Amino acid sequence: MHKPKGFTLIELLVVIAIIALLMAILMPALARVRNQARTVTCQALLRQWGVIWSMYCDDNNGYFSVGQVRGSGWHRGEWIICLRSLYRTKTKILKCPRAVKRLPNGQEYGGPLNTYFMPFGGSGSTGGGEEPSYGGNNWIYHPPANVRNIQNRPTEWNWRTPNAKGAANAPVLGDAMWRGGGPYENGTRGDPPAFDGQWSGYNREMMHFVINRHDGFVNHVFMDWSVRKVGLKESWKLKWHKEYNINGYWTAAGGVQPSDWPQWMRSFKEY
Repeated sequence: MHKPKGFTLIELLVVIAIIALLMAILMPALARVRNQARTVTCQALLRQWGVIWSMYCDDNNGYFSVGQVRGSGWHRGEWIICLRSLYRTKTKILKCPRAVKRLPNGQEYGGPLNTYFMPFGGSGSTGGGEEPSYGGNNWIYHPPANVRNIQNRPTEWNWRTPNAKGAANAPVLGDAMWRGGGPYENGTRGDPPAFDGQWSGYNREMMHFVINRHDGFVNHVFMDWSVRKVGLKESWKLKWHKEYNINGYWTAAGGVQPSDWPQWMRSFKEY
């Protein structure tokens, strides 16, 4: 009779080491797959927003909303309020799956992987404010004829309707760290952030959208209701408003050099 031999301590340590090595190899791959899945889910949510905006415009004689809220200054978040009746029962679509929580310090603005706070009017069902991680293009709105500008943005540049030439390159809604913005080609309202998630005030319009949420990309829904990934440097190639120069300073056609970009953006694809 022979007693069955058990594992020796060395054999157990070898097995544990092999398992640890396999985990170290597999974890980054699993993380990439998880992030890719969240990116795809984000695009699916933005397609829902495309349907919601399309329904709104169909019911509004083919026009976007006015972009103003009476008695408030929440013009960048007007889209949240005007569309509330269409998404009220599914407020989770306000959040990209990669950005579902507020910043730990409770700031009103968000971040690359954080939501912002929209206090005006509440959610309609609980009386509280929404916490989205999508923001709107403030150049889409259709204000009254006597309104010449909204927050220092000339309304003559506004799209007003999705039925316009170049709709496939004009963003409506997308990943953002603030309620929305009306980017310019450069300057205060158009320059890139010095670091990922930089907050320098509500009027730093392009910074609200240039965030590293999907590994060098963000997602947008466009005026033709298509959805796609947008490279961070590609943000300056989008047709934000009617007069926006897509060959401006921060593009290859405009002569931008790799060294002109903030350090954190230099490795991203040029456009």
